[in-house]
Amino acid sequence: MAMPLVLSTHALHRDAAAALAPHARLAVASALDPATLLREGADADAIIVRAPLPPALFARAPKLRAAVRHGAGLDMIPLPEATAAGVLVANVPGANARSVAEYVVFSILALVRRFRRIDGDLRAHGWAAGRAHADDAGEIFGRTAGIVGPGAVGRAVRDMLAGAFGMRVLATGRGPVPAGFAARDLDTLLAQSDILVLCCPLTEATRGLIGAAQLARMPPHAVLVNVARGAVVDEAALISALRERTIAGAALDVFATQPLPLEHPFFGLDNVVLTPHLAGITGESMRRMGLGAVAEVARVLAGEPPAALANPAALPRFRARFG
Repeated sequence: MAMPLVLSTHALHRDAAAALAPHARLAVASALDPATLLREGADADAIIVRAPLPPALFARAPKLRAAVRHGAGLDMIPLPEATAAGVLVANVPGANARSVAEYVVFSILALVRRFRRIDGDLRAHGWAAGRAHADDAGEIFGRTAGIVGPGAVGRAVRDMLAGAFGMRVLATGRGPVPAGFAARDLDTLLAQSDILVLCCPLTEATRGLIGAAQLARMPPHAVLVNVARGAVVDEAALISALRERTIAGAALDVFATQPLPLEHPFFGLDNVVLTPHLAGITGESMRRMGLGAVAEVARVLAGEPPAALANPAALPRFRARFG
């Protein structure tokens, strides 16, 4: 009997691929467009996900048991369609939290110390031009950070900012705020934060959460860091606030449209740090996420539910299909 087939949208870390080998054959998608994923996923027993899956896949893949997110965010997996088909969905929460938190710290320092302007003017105009920005740069020790989404990433950010930089850390979220944060409602958090960090999941409740009214509540010296999803922020409102300097700057790793078009207005702003959705990607995190995803796939192939099951409503249909 042929071993089960696992399709991964992207190549896995070598240790994760080795861990999967005793359980299944691994195939890597040749492209990420919906037509290719529909075709190459049709015979898969499980899919490891780092790109959006087409909703139609779940009705066209008769052997498909699991879709496992290589990471935390589940917005790439159409949950209603997966649940209706009896496909178990899981993720690897917290596996990249340390990498994302380190990115947040790096971004805050780059903004507050004016790294982009200093580096650019030093290269273009010389030593004195670069140094001219230093007098207006700042320190972050003792400032206040506001975390929207105090989950695994939010907690890792809190630990770094409070522990290394003596910062006061506020938080707001969907449920009770964990210990170690000062709980605030969103409006109060915006008004009191020198640094706003968005690390919440994208849901209908968080889509467009930060718009013109919310940005207007932030102090003019405040900076925003978005490691959540681009759609959490109204980008037009953010561009306006950055152009008018009603906030001091932003570091953005995620965008409403990805890849970010080269003609996008963000590229014309000197108070923005831009990166291509890589906050959670390091060699170490890729290994942790890969091994975690493979462990979940192995559980499902062995007939067990995943440890981080995201759609328990799929279990009856799953058991009817696979016993």
